[in-house]
Amino acid sequence: MCGYLAVTYPAALHLLRNNPAIFSKDPAHWQALRLGHVPLDSPALMMMQPRDNALWKDGPAHTRLRRAITNAVTQVDTHKLAASVIQIADQLIDAFSHTGQADLVAQYSDPLPMLAVIGMFGCSQDEGRNIVSLVTRLFDGSDPEQANRDLEAACLQLTRAKRDAPGRDVASHLIEADLTDEEMVQTIILVIGAAAPPTSNLIGNGIRRVLTDPSFAGSVHDGVRPVSDALDEVLWDNPPVPNYSPLYAIGPQSYEGVLLPPGEPILVSFAAANSDPALAVDPSARAGNKGHLAFSAGAHACPAPDLARLIAETALGRLLDRLPDVDLAVPSAELHNRPGTFLAGLTALPVRFQPEARLIPHGR
Repeated sequence: MCGYLAVTYPAALHLLRNNPAIFSKDPAHWQALRLGHVPLDSPALMMMQPRDNALWKDGPAHTRLRRAITNAVTQVDTHKLAASVIQIADQLIDAFSHTGQADLVAQYSDPLPMLAVIGMFGCSQDEGRNIVSLVTRLFDGSDPEQANRDLEAACLQLTRAKRDAPGRDVASHLIEADLTDEEMVQTIILVIGAAAPPTSNLIGNGIRRVLTDPSFAGSVHDGVRPVSDALDEVLWDNPPVPNYSPLYAIGPQSYEGVLLPPGEPILVSFAAANSDPALAVDPSARAGNKGHLAFSAGAHACPAPDLARLIAETALGRLLDRLPDVDLAVPSAELHNRPGTFLAGLTALPVRFQPEARLIPHGR
C-alpha cells in the first residue's frame, strides 16, 4: 500500500483546484482498498474510506451535499455563537481560576469548541461529548474501527431524535435538505469532525504562540496586536490539520515530471505547502494574510472558516481578558504534540497565573 504527499504550495493548489476535472475525491478510485489490501484497523482507512457526505463526492452529488451544509451553517447566528463561546469560556475558567494553575488543553481548548458545536447541533452535552470524543479518536488513530462503529451509531441516534423533534439547529437544517439517514450520519461526522477537534488545536496552538513568541507575548497583552494575528501565524506555520484531503488521479497524470498513476491516493500536506521555501510570504507579513491552505482550497475548501475563526478568537481573547498574567508552567521544549498524521495539537499546556478570588461565577 503506497501513496503520494504533495508538499509544495503550487502542487497543493494544482491538486485542489483541479478537482474534479482530473483529480477525484471518490475513494472508489483507491486501488488498494478495492483489492482488500488496507487493514481494517488502519487509521488511514477510517479517515479515507468512502462515506456518504460531501467530502468524498464529486460533481452533482458533491454539490447537493455541500449545499445542505452551507445552508445549515449560514443560519447559525454569529452573535449568539460568540455570546455562547464567552459563556462557555467563563464557565471553564471559573472551574480553575482560583487554583493558579491549569492544563489549558484538557481544561479549556479541548472542551470549549466541543461545547460550542454541541450547542450548534442542539444535542445534549452527553450526546455531544460522546460524538466529539469519538471523532477525535478517529483523527488520532486510537482503535479507529471501533470508534467509527460507535460514532456512526451515535450520529444515527441524533438523526432520529431530530427527525422526531426538529429545532432551529444545524442538525435540523440538514434534515430539511432531505438527506437520507446514512447521509445524515456521515454529514454530521464530517461537520463535527471539521469543526471541533481542529478548532481545539487552533485554540491550543494560539495560546502557545501568545505565551512563547516574544513578538506576541507582550503586545497581545498590551492590546497593541489583536489575537487574530496570533491565530493567522498558527494557521500558516502550524495548521490544525497538517495532512489530509486525499485525491486520486483520473487516468495517468503527471506534475513537475512526477508520474501520478490512477488508483494511488495523493494527500495534501497543508503544513508543508504553507512553509514552502519558494512561497514569497515573509513570516512577519503573515498576520492578516489569508493565503494559507489551513482551510484547504478549491471545490472542497472548508465551507465555514469564519465560524472556526470566531470560536477561536473569542476563546483566546476571553482567556487573556480573564487571566492577563497567564504564563507557561514548564519550559516550551517540554510541550508535546499529539501522535498521528492528521491532527496537529498539544497533548497538554500547563500554565500558571495569579489566582482569582472565589466570587460569583461569571455569567451566572
